[in-house]
Amino acid sequence: MRWLLMSIVLFSEALLAQSENQAGSALEPISSPYLLKLTGGLVLIVALIFVLAWLMKKFNLNQQSQSGLMRIIAGLSVGTRDRIVLLQIGDEQILLGLTPGRIEKLHTLAQPLEVPGEQAAPASFASKINRLMGERESS
Repeated sequence: MRWLLMSIVLFSEALLAQSENQAGSALEPISSPYLLKLTGGLVLIVALIFVLAWLMKKFNLNQQSQSGLMRIIAGLSVGTRDRIVLLQIGDEQILLGLTPGRIEKLHTLAQPLEVPGEQAAPASFASKINRLMGERESS
């Protein structure tokens, strides 16, 4: 991760220095320096999209239920595309089997499981970011 950030900074500094040196000259649309800049910019944007998608997956920043009545408590991957998920709806907990073409109810828990560190209300995006930044500063 640090390597990626360092290469982005160095690459942008090199482009900035080159553009200052060639401030007076315009690039031809088919010249190799122009195509190199265009390709480098596109690669940088695609890499940024992949990094942001990876961060969303790593920190589980996907959107949860807005009302907080339905949420995923736990999940377990049992195959390449199959999962078992414990879902809480109100006070009831349901165990679901998820496959690419089907969602099947496996079991309804008579007595809900206790979730360690359970919060009273669902965390907003801002609170998740603040919590992650706090953990990073303490490390």
